[in-house]
Amino acid sequence: QVKLVESGGGLVHAGGSLRLSCAVSGFTLDHYTIGWFRQAPGKERERVSCISSSGGSILYADSVQGRFTISRDDAKNTVYYLQMNSPKPEDTAVYYCAAGDRYDTRCFEGRDMDYWGKGTLVTVSS
Repeated sequence: QVKLVESGGGLVHAGGSLRLSCAVSGFTLDHYTIGWFRQAPGKERERVSCISSSGGSILYADSVQGRFTISRDDAKNTVYYLQMNSPKPEDTAVYYCAAGDRYDTRCFEGRDMDYWGKGTLVTVSS
């Protein structure tokens, strides 16, 4: 059974930094595609970033480009990160990680993926 668990959320001041983690378990394959999404109060869920199974393809939403960085723990290969630098109050949301198999391109297409975590709340104060 595939399981994703996010952690690292909390309160951060605008201009600070925060790192979210996503621990993945239960995949039968060694590599998979990961996406970070977020949903702010009263808004639809939106894609934040995607990383391919090889790590060779990465995508960021325009709103976070240059401030957020998605990465993988190569030693563990089961932990993914979203480094949030210079967050803004408008980045306040519940952040979710999602996963698909190594051939899954839906994150890059802006579509929902198969497996989801329960989310972690990030609040950015001004």
